[in-house]
Amino acid sequence: MEPTPTAVIGVPPAGAAPAPSTVPPQALFPELVRTVKQAGLLRRRHGAYLGLFALNHVLAGLGVAAFVVLGASWWQMLTAVFAGLVSTQLAFLGHDAGHRQIFARKRANDVVGYLHGCLVGMSFGAWVDKHNRHHAQPNHADEDPDIDIPVLAFSAEQVADRRGPARWIVAHQAFLFFPLLLLEGWSLHMTSAQAAVRGELRRSRLETALLAVHAIGYLTALFWVLTPLQAVVFAVVHQGVWGVYMGLAFAPNHKGMPIIEPGRRLDHLHKQVLTARNVRGGPVVDYVLGGLNHQVEHHLFPGMPRPNLRRAQLLVSAFCAEHALPYTRTGALDSYGQVLRHLHAVGAPLRSSPAPARPR
Repeated sequence: MEPTPTAVIGVPPAGAAPAPSTVPPQALFPELVRTVKQAGLLRRRHGAYLGLFALNHVLAGLGVAAFVVLGASWWQMLTAVFAGLVSTQLAFLGHDAGHRQIFARKRANDVVGYLHGCLVGMSFGAWVDKHNRHHAQPNHADEDPDIDIPVLAFSAEQVADRRGPARWIVAHQAFLFFPLLLLEGWSLHMTSAQAAVRGELRRSRLETALLAVHAIGYLTALFWVLTPLQAVVFAVVHQGVWGVYMGLAFAPNHKGMPIIEPGRRLDHLHKQVLTARNVRGGPVVDYVLGGLNHQVEHHLFPGMPRPNLRRAQLLVSAFCAEHALPYTRTGALDSYGQVLRHLHAVGAPLRSSPAPARPR
């Protein structure tokens, strides 16, 4: 039996209780904001971030040292795996800077964001623009860029739009999801370069220069130290690990959660709580997932410093329970299972029906 796809907000499945979107939001969210502010959870955590900077850059330094010491050796593939993990941690800091979680001033956060974008080879400006659109309309069928992926489908409407090879991929997307993440790193590089070259960025010259510095430095290091074949394999492993790690951190947050149908509008509180999923875990999980495991709290308060999200989770979950708001929190493995089951269910029609004939 095929699993049931995740419901679309605005069209509850038969027999299901309607989402509690009728709870008056005008007084609810300001009340939650007051509670969070009184707890001091919107204050900057410079000391905690200094520790994160130090840890991540020490790890990056160890990776560079290992790369230099090992030289032209196939043991460098272990260094490539390590580099993929560290690249993701550096990207998490860029994410926090994009939300102005680190410093009160925008310029200081931008400096951190552009530098970390250069380190991992992606456009900070392009990513911030896309990510802010996602935050404004998470899981909104026609406005969230994070669910507008040509080779995947998250709703029946998207399934109907897929053509050519994409139809076969969507039909088997649950099995192909993790393999496709191996390409995510390359996709980030490509879209960043395209945005810079087309002049779509607010600081196109700066970002073009930073992307060029990254590309030249990265390729020079690889082909200077390694043999040509080792350099190519190193890049493939490094970028693949980075893509998978990024996907593992971001996928549980909204994939498989209710989708807001076109034209439907929800207030900020309901929109963010109903479409987000938290992942359980302690401080180690917080570090490994860059704080994104507290997705509900992060979406409600995107400027909240990452180190405060754990404390905020206790307040927000209690608030949601008090006001009968659905609050989703599950284990990491179960979150991936929910994502895959949703993808499998959405692609089911394409596995049971032939592709439409091409018009003549």
